[in-house]
Amino acid sequence: MSASTAGPAAIDLVCAFAVTRTPPDPAGLAAARGHEEGGPLRVLRAGGLCLIVQDVPAALFDESALAERLNRPADLERCARAHHRGVEAAAGRGPVVPLPMATLYRGDLTAARAVTARQPVLNTLLDRLRDRTEWAVKVHAAEAAPEASGDRGTGAATGSGSGSGSGSGSGGRVYLSRVSARRREQRGAHGKALAEAEAVDAALRRHAVAATRHRPQSERLTGRRAPQLLNAAYLVADARRAEFTAALARFTAGGAYPAVRVDASGPWIPYSFARWDEDPRADPDQEVPS
Repeated sequence: MSASTAGPAAIDLVCAFAVTRTPPDPAGLAAARGHEEGGPLRVLRAGGLCLIVQDVPAALFDESALAERLNRPADLERCARAHHRGVEAAAGRGPVVPLPMATLYRGDLTAARAVTARQPVLNTLLDRLRDRTEWAVKVHAAEAAPEASGDRGTGAATGSGSGSGSGSGSGGRVYLSRVSARRREQRGAHGKALAEAEAVDAALRRHAVAATRHRPQSERLTGRRAPQLLNAAYLVADARRAEFTAALARFTAGGAYPAVRVDASGPWIPYSFARWDEDPRADPDQEVPS
């Protein structure tokens, strides 16, 4: 989150959503909603670029008030949805660079200066994102089948059936042997799933302009017992979308890699590849070799 703190006399702050070269359709912009507490979305010119902004009340969006609101899950979700609406409103007529959520300035002049100072980087990003979209892919290990109900008790039954101490010891060794074998199987299955997740990533990268990995989400967030092995985003040229989606369909349908489950969504505005606080010209590792 990027924010500039307003002085105590400020009434409104300027919330910035996205940068583009071509201003959006006025009717579409007028119909779009940003934050419910703010004014209408509008275009702020900054050199040769257009910044989509909204005036918002400082009482709700200054640093302390915003930090408190974003700590409440419901308010955080509302802010995220409002930000995405603002970004979508900017994206109607060409490539767009989404700004971080809650990018705030003290006024139009401060906002315009911030964009102008980063204009070379923003122009590079806009060139890079033209006619390209983002696809999100998440790969989880396949959930293991439930264990057989009698598996755990077999060893104990073996021991008790002999009626002797030696039989009981033999049953204990059988049980421990089965536990050890099960752990080896689990390690082997996890290794196979990791290898298949890497294979999915490698195959998709061949059809993408760039790819990046995010931190895998926890089971609490995914709602799945199986671990998430890959949380990736791919920047795909419109001209190669059919190739990418065909490759993706082979994985999401299942069967190609039985140790994993692949979920995908898109196309999206390329948030993952539009970091305006980083110079894309200095990030060659993110590009997929052609």
